Amino acid sequence: MPSLTASAINCSLSAKGRKSSTDAMIAVLAEHFAEHDIEVGDPIRIAAHMVKWGVSSDEGDGDAWPAIRERILASDILIFGTPIWMGQPSSVAKLVLERMDAFLAETDEAGRMPSYSKVAVAAIVGNEDGAHHVCAELFQALNDVGWTIPAVAGCYWVGEAMGSVDFKDLDHRPRMITGTAKMVAANAAHLAGLLKRSPYPG
Repeated sequence: MPSLTASAINCSLSAKGRKSSTDAMIAVLAEHFAEHDIEVGDPIRIAAHMVKWGVSSDEGDGDAWPAIRERILASDILIFGTPIWMGQPSSVAKLVLERMDAFLAETDEAGRMPSYSKVAVAAIVGNEDGAHHVCAELFQALNDVGWTIPAVAGCYWVGEAMGSVDFKDLDHRPRMITGTAKMVAANAAHLAGLLKRSPYPG
């Protein structure tokens, strides 16, 4: 198996402050990626950077996206972390997806986008139902811009509707979260290894 790397983005609405539940879910996946000798880099909290709105890879002076783009594309696996807001991915997550739209016009001589042969999985948290809808939105958009989605690619937790308990505040990690995270990491590692050895031909 070739050596693999992973990057993580946190699309929380908060730029600063205490560790978020999205961070906590990313950490669960990082723990299980480590079982496959894949180190996940420090999560990039998108809201803490000046990522401009737009659909190009560089929106000009002060835009932090080009450096973030370079970092995530240097890895074999992307962990896309987002909270659920109003049953949807956060606005920050949508900003990231819109910036990735530029990949459609950045193909190589074989017609491959820069994200081709790279794998994406999701880390999702929220206090209302909506995880399946958020997975559907993320995975469709990520696939549109060239990322490969493995089987069982989403690890999520949703609390009681209108509840006040966050994932990061749970006393014990639910057994199903551990099992799902283990499978997400194993499937992503396996698929990323195959694609690194034998990339899409275009």
